[in-house]
Amino acid sequence: MTKFNASKLCTQFLPSTTECMPVKGRKYTLTHSDATGELFLSIGTQYNLSAINFKIRDEVLAEWIEHNGQLIFKGKVYVSGGEFDEHSSKQRFMIFQREMKLALTAIFYGDRKFFSCFPQLLNSSIFIQFESIYPQYNQVLYFGSPRQYLDSIFSLDLNK
Repeated sequence: MTKFNASKLCTQFLPSTTECMPVKGRKYTLTHSDATGELFLSIGTQYNLSAINFKIRDEVLAEWIEHNGQLIFKGKVYVSGGEFDEHSSKQRFMIFQREMKLALTAIFYGDRKFFSCFPQLLNSSIFIQFESIYPQYNQVLYFGSPRQYLDSIFSLDLNK
């Protein structure tokens, strides 16, 4: 896994989104550049579709949703809709799994002030949907809580 480097993260708040609002329906679009290693995070009420390379499909999309009366962080990655063979789909699935810690660290670090407004969300569950036509790669996996990703980069001084 690539190590998170905060200087390589560019965070953008889309119109009508602030560091603290909205909560429910807050959406994240994370893309990256293979050439530079930069990560690009858009936070808004809609996904930033213009940031997505629809030929490569290596973005992470996520949002805060209510589930059983609690807010959870639900994300998705696109493994295959049939354009990739089973072997390529397996490789994509494994890469997404391997890089998910980096992706989640970038998302939560890029929106760290949000957790100053809503510290109770630090303990929310994270679920990522791996979308694929191949059943073995079409899975929802649990990835812990935002706290563990923020703890991994600093000791939760969220006012940094």
